[in-house]
Amino acid sequence: MLPMNSNLLDSLLRPFSSTKLQLKNRVVMAPMTRSFCPQGCPQADVAAYYARRASGGVGLIITEGSLIDEPAAGNDPRVPLFHGNALQGWEAVLKAVHAAGGKIAPQLWHVGILRKPGQGHFPDAPSLSPSGLLKPGKCVGLPMNQAQIDTTIAAYAQAARSAQSLGFDAVEIHGAHGYLIDQFFWQETNRRQDDYAGSLRNRSRFAAEIVAAIRREVGPQFPIIFRFSQWKQQDYDARLAGTAQELETMLAPLIEAGVDLFHCSTRRFWEPEFTGSALNLAGWTQKLTGLPAITVGSVGLDEEFIRSLGGAPATNVDILPLLQRLEADEFALVAIGRALIANPDWVQLLSQAKTGQLQAYRPDMLSSLN
Repeated sequence: MLPMNSNLLDSLLRPFSSTKLQLKNRVVMAPMTRSFCPQGCPQADVAAYYARRASGGVGLIITEGSLIDEPAAGNDPRVPLFHGNALQGWEAVLKAVHAAGGKIAPQLWHVGILRKPGQGHFPDAPSLSPSGLLKPGKCVGLPMNQAQIDTTIAAYAQAARSAQSLGFDAVEIHGAHGYLIDQFFWQETNRRQDDYAGSLRNRSRFAAEIVAAIRREVGPQFPIIFRFSQWKQQDYDARLAGTAQELETMLAPLIEAGVDLFHCSTRRFWEPEFTGSALNLAGWTQKLTGLPAITVGSVGLDEEFIRSLGGAPATNVDILPLLQRLEADEFALVAIGRALIANPDWVQLLSQAKTGQLQAYRPDMLSSLN
């Protein structure tokens, strides 16, 4: 139970300010694939969906993954594009969110080898990957050549330039969950024999070159967020970095290239990342890099859902431990996913709790759907 006069709730609701990004609070809407964009173009319902969360008090919205201008980028024709005619739809989304008092960043995405042949907006395009490996021992394609690497990097940079030109507040690069960039990070799917493989720093090169290309396009002041994870869709137990030192090695090239914030994707925010410390992935990332980190992972989910994922007891679902970590500056921002689908007023609900006492999160508090 959290006392009414506690400053812990204020830690989530207080403004965030860095040299390039200012937000009204510490709540970020996590990117969540929706597949509601016919022919890849966001329509009025998409604008209304995001504007509703902005009016509900979210500090920063990160959109669902949006595909760069590379034919094999996506595996679903209803996932939005971030190029061509789709940009008109995104401009309408942006205006709706800004009118509702929010800020928004598109997430730029390429699924890599997780795209099966024949899928996506351009079904005849060959799928791309560092080594043709879907997972250890399963080769389903050919390695990318240098021309394909260069073209893909340029597509990321152009998408970021479009985001800036439209007036978005930042851009996020999706480098997590076993998709293309993460396939370069992961030694099990990166078996190349060139400078993009081998050491952890080399395996970060593709991501760093994307960041550097974006930075050249958008200039020094436009915020670049980079999302990464240890786990993969192909292997929930996968590890890129087994120690804090390895994590520092992996992230250093991205900082040098121009990343401003890291979005650290975990399945459960309360789980420690390395032995001997209670810090989670975001906590370690912020400590090692000195840059703001976003934590994410089962924030606001109920006990039954957590247990369905093999999670820990209900005491970990309580929002109090999250607020204590935020108050201690382990990380700077908190991303919320499914809870914001269930209730777009999630942030306002917490604000209202200041009039009484904040107890453990209850799913019935977030029962309305919109």
